[in-house]
Amino acid sequence: MPTAAQPLTGKVAVVTGAARGIGAALALRLAQAGATVALLGLEPEVLAETAKRLPGDPSCWNVDVTDQAALTAAAEGVVERHGRVDIVVANAGLGNGGWFAETPAADHSRIIEVNLLGSIATARAFLPALRRSRGYLLQIASAAALVPAPLMTAYCASKSGVEAYAHALRGEVALDGVEVGVAYLSWTDTDMVRTADEDPFLRGVRARMPWPANRTGELDPAADRLMAGILRKSAHVYGQPWVRALQFVPRGMVPAAVTRRSKKLLAPGKA
Repeated sequence: MPTAAQPLTGKVAVVTGAARGIGAALALRLAQAGATVALLGLEPEVLAETAKRLPGDPSCWNVDVTDQAALTAAAEGVVERHGRVDIVVANAGLGNGGWFAETPAADHSRIIEVNLLGSIATARAFLPALRRSRGYLLQIASAAALVPAPLMTAYCASKSGVEAYAHALRGEVALDGVEVGVAYLSWTDTDMVRTADEDPFLRGVRARMPWPANRTGELDPAADRLMAGILRKSAHVYGQPWVRALQFVPRGMVPAAVTRRSKKLLAPGKA
């Protein structure tokens, strides 16, 4: 039976992109809360190491979220092994940084494919099980969906897309008792952000962004806030408290403000 310490006892949770970063941190918290966790990703050895740290009976599934057939098979396999699915965290994603005109088109397409189409494929694969359990889908988006940033064109487009898709989906699946949440995070201490910071120009641009957008948030507090949102089945979840304030910035004001700021931020890169 569920307890205050383990409120998810008897529940089954699925996390995509679970090998590292936010995905691995959420998988651990879900398992500690009593859920049986299915970890999905493309790094089988790293997934297995992550699974070893989880209590309970976790399972690992080597699957590309852009492969709908493989995802559907994995969803059926999770239900066959664990009996049900109550929570799905659509976390798998890629990021990049750099000038749009200098970035290969294939790199842009891959980010859109993984972040947006992969999230949609995840929902399509697991919705039958979520309908049966009247479960919860948490879509990991980004503060970049609220305030798009230069040098991150494909990433911002993909995260704006998943935000819009998840909000639209919420109204449809509410008829079946399924709830949908969107998680927004700023820079968080993960491999993706550390890789971006290896580029001196990108690191410098970020350092000149206004506070607190120039700070890298710690992983554990962000994962704790997302976990609290999962337990509440929240419609909106924020990895850093200040990101919530971005919701109150009129969207129509954002493009002009970003353009003005970008002229100052990016000028050294065009020198």
